[in-house]
Amino acid sequence: MDNWIKQGENSNLIEVSVDGSTITYVKQGKSRNFNNPEEKVQAEAFIRLVLEFGYPVENIKQFVPVTMGADKREADIIVFEDSSHTKPIIIIEAKKQEVTQAEFNQAINQCFSYANALSGTVKYIWVYSTLLSEIYRFNKEKNTREALTDLPHFGSDSVAPYTFVKGGGKHEYTDPKTGKQITQEFKDLKKVAEDELTRRFKQAHDALWAGGQLNPSEAFDELDKLIFCKIWDERYNLEGATKKRRKKGEIYKFQVITVQGKDEAESIRKTNQALADRIKHIYEKGKDFDKEVFKDDIRLSNERIRTIVNYLQEINLNETDLDSKGRAFETFMGSFFRGEFGQYFTPRPIVKFIVDVLPIKNTSRVLDTSCGSGGFLLHALDKVRHQADLEYPEFETDKDDYSSWHEYWHDFAEKNLYGIEINEQIARTAKMNMIIHDDGHTNVISSDGLLNEQTIQKNTHNKGFKYGTFDFIITNPPFGSAVKLTEQAYLKTYNLGNNEAGWLDIKNAGVKNRDSQSTEVLFIEQAYNFLNEGGYLAVVIPDGILTNSSLQYVRDQIEDWYRIVAVISMPQTAFSATGAGVKSSVLFLKKYSENHTEDLKQRKLNIQNNLKAKNVYENQLKAWDKDKALVIKKMEGFDSPYDDMTLTELKKTEEYKAWKAEIDAEYREKINELKEKLEDSYLQTKQNELPDYPIFMAIAEDIGYDATGKPTQLNELELISTELAKFIQEIENA
Repeated sequence: MDNWIKQGENSNLIEVSVDGSTITYVKQGKSRNFNNPEEKVQAEAFIRLVLEFGYPVENIKQFVPVTMGADKREADIIVFEDSSHTKPIIIIEAKKQEVTQAEFNQAINQCFSYANALSGTVKYIWVYSTLLSEIYRFNKEKNTREALTDLPHFGSDSVAPYTFVKGGGKHEYTDPKTGKQITQEFKDLKKVAEDELTRRFKQAHDALWAGGQLNPSEAFDELDKLIFCKIWDERYNLEGATKKRRKKGEIYKFQVITVQGKDEAESIRKTNQALADRIKHIYEKGKDFDKEVFKDDIRLSNERIRTIVNYLQEINLNETDLDSKGRAFETFMGSFFRGEFGQYFTPRPIVKFIVDVLPIKNTSRVLDTSCGSGGFLLHALDKVRHQADLEYPEFETDKDDYSSWHEYWHDFAEKNLYGIEINEQIARTAKMNMIIHDDGHTNVISSDGLLNEQTIQKNTHNKGFKYGTFDFIITNPPFGSAVKLTEQAYLKTYNLGNNEAGWLDIKNAGVKNRDSQSTEVLFIEQAYNFLNEGGYLAVVIPDGILTNSSLQYVRDQIEDWYRIVAVISMPQTAFSATGAGVKSSVLFLKKYSENHTEDLKQRKLNIQNNLKAKNVYENQLKAWDKDKALVIKKMEGFDSPYDDMTLTELKKTEEYKAWKAEIDAEYREKINELKEKLEDSYLQTKQNELPDYPIFMAIAEDIGYDATGKPTQLNELELISTELAKFIQEIENA
């Protein structure tokens, strides 16, 4: 819109006040409120009539009263045959960009009412909202209307059945009515700004579910499929057996191409059927190429397919600025999923922080084991793309540089970037997010990320999910849920899914299956499985893993498997905007070699055994057991108030039970004191005898947004990021 407004100012058609509140139509000498959303669209339609379609400004009137019986209305714009304004030929109704599909349809009916109320010379109806445009040829006498793909230029009465051709420019087409060859100026697809693209996504989605035939989730799913078709149509000509890059002069298939019928109803039916057939053909070709992207068919009616095409057909998703279209899709995605799938979204500042500090390169293999909508993967891709920009600074002007630049980041996206998401719809969204950002989607699969590698590979066409092969795992696993042994047999295959006896527990030695384990704990072990030696795990975890005494065994296992690189504490409000209030931290870990882990375990075991031997631990426990048994047998210290009871009857009294409980507690306290003494000695000896290394620790109190998600003035993660990146680089250089 802004581009048309600027052109209108440069052509002296309009003047906009310095503060942007008022627009003046120069020829008409009328000033209007430019803060009115409909006024902006009306101004754009007026400017397009003159500059794009060539109608003389003298032939155009705005804000025209129309008498409809006893009622008087105002048509937004009427174009007349000449400057005398006696024969109206075009009626234009402008609606704000945020207009709903139902309101837009109502405006079409209103525009035809104006045409019927005016003299019989009206030829065309144009209803316009910037995002939507419907044009009809109108015949009052015959009471017919014909949908057109575009408005005829001044002096012409012919319009091609299609509008968009790659590269645009003048091309010949065959007039479906006369069979004659006619030359017309066609349009190429246009790049759009982030805000307009977001509106198009949102309004297309709303148009799908507002009618009640689809729920919002189903509508999102179907819109995903059509966005996929749109991107494929821009890139490829799929008419043959193989996909070929679309060439200049070829007609885009993802657009309304009118088909003539014997009447209006038949024309609409044929046009919609032909459009649906083309879209479904694109979709099937895409499914053949990547079976992981979409597994089910398009479930929209032909009419609803056309509804979505109307919103998207004129824009160029491939050429629109990468960051803009990425943010637009994420903004739209976020506004939709916050209500239903908020747990899948990690705030951008946290994602950016994690990816920025890690030394990810284009040769690195990167995995997110619970990838949600793909935020971590996209930031990793953006990081490598930026590296490509630096490596090949002339890529925009030098053909060879461009080829090397594209290969640099595209190979990373295609071969090295992987994601797993348990929810199939969210996985599909992640794939779409990757497609929007230009590929990488083939390595995102829908699967339980805690399954073993063989099962994951069995359930997908992608065989890249192998243990011990990834350099980086960046993830925010789901908090608060648990995997139960009765539901998932794989729990017993996890070390952290089993309950090992403590080193001071001599009575219940052995390993027992846990009934359940939290998902975030299991994902730490699964990351260990997928990482190669020396690989990094960066994971968002609830603080309980770091602080709860009952989870000491988890911290002990982490200590055996990984070098702890950094612990960055997030504010309480870090995930409030997505509906989660759990206090969390980001944990950075570097996987040890298997030999190093075994050496650590053995050295710990030696320390434990030495401490138990030094303190004659087992003998002391046995001695206390004998002492306690003797005291209870002799009932030492028990003053019974009952002289006439048998021993069996006496042991059933409350007095005896209370005395025995005191004896048990007395000896239990002795044992616990000894255990605490040995645990303290163990920790101290560990610190003295095991290898020591520095750990980077920081507390971030302000990370760029508040509890509602609104931006703040400070993001402490930016400073922490710089220092932590240096720290990690020192580790790599050591």
